[in-house]
Amino acid sequence: MPLAECIGVEKTYGSGAAAVHALRGVDLSIEAGEYVAIMGASGSGKSTLLHIMGGIDVPTAGQALVDGQDVSTLDATQAALFRRRKVGIVYQFFNLVPTTTVKRNILMPLLLDRREVDPRFFTEIVEALGLASRLDAMPSELSGGQQQRVAIARALIYRPMLLLADEPTGNLDQRTSREIIDLLKLAHRSFHQTTVIVTHDEAVALKADRVIVMEDGRLISDESRR
Repeated sequence: MPLAECIGVEKTYGSGAAAVHALRGVDLSIEAGEYVAIMGASGSGKSTLLHIMGGIDVPTAGQALVDGQDVSTLDATQAALFRRRKVGIVYQFFNLVPTTTVKRNILMPLLLDRREVDPRFFTEIVEALGLASRLDAMPSELSGGQQQRVAIARALIYRPMLLLADEPTGNLDQRTSREIIDLLKLAHRSFHQTTVIVTHDEAVALKADRVIVMEDGRLISDESRR
């Protein structure tokens, strides 16, 4: 059984003449351990698809399954718990809590659930991401690249089944973008992390093992690069 699966997923915003069809019957399967890039121009539906897989948005029709669970049937509270425990999400604009330290930002998913921290795993993550010397810093004291590293660490700390990254390099310069993509690849290899990254940047997509291209709400190609 695939780790993540979309079956006939459609998403329409608005109605009548003003309706926008963001997704048009998307079928997609992602196996555990894959590193997948979803490419497409702005408005192609790639971010909408990612948000539905992550339980952030719900489809107008069809099913989005993660580990066999239809995430589109979850209410707001269930969806929030699902995201915190099973799906790590990395956004373009970091979304760090500005009033607390790097360490607490990373641990936030565990703190919200009152879960114990695995100190060995925490150390492994912060060392892999080059954050060990910045744990007491505040987000405002970090560069954009460092803030994105914190966001990746936070997404990984719960050992999620699925890591979703929505244009994670869109707010970074070219050199820092390469570093962040290399770190996502490192997380994929080191922690056997199933990863789906949405990007409009071909250079970013070509780092993936599988590249899917979207256009006008549909998948138009799906190529394995292994």
